[in-house]
Amino acid sequence: MNLSTRSKVKTEFSMSSMTDLIFLLLIFFIITSTMVNPNAIKLLLPKGTIQTPAPKPISVAIDAETNVYVNNNKVTYESLPSAMQEVLKGKNPDEVTLALSADKSVPLEYVVKVMTVAQELKLRMVIKTGPK
Repeated sequence: MNLSTRSKVKTEFSMSSMTDLIFLLLIFFIITSTMVNPNAIKLLLPKGTIQTPAPKPISVAIDAETNVYVNNNKVTYESLPSAMQEVLKGKNPDEVTLALSADKSVPLEYVVKVMTVAQELKLRMVIKTGPK
């Protein structure tokens, strides 16, 4: 008598492929979220047509609330000269250019304060504008 055995159906479900997929999605979102720059300073720049290349610029920005930033680090107007000297440390001042960006609504006195500090440090300066 030849009895055949039935093949048993597995009732188990493997979650390993699902967890791999979830970890891949998690890594993807972590990497893409770090690429977004949340420290960007929002400025409305005045319009201009002349473009001047600036080698090795130091970025100074003044936002609409008259806060001043040196290379995206917020500083006070009193500590601006020391912050700029800290950035200049180890660099030749003749090769460095100060790139100033100021919001349209910033009063001129704040721009002049930054220009005065740049003149005291004997830096060349360019003013950033938006496209016309």
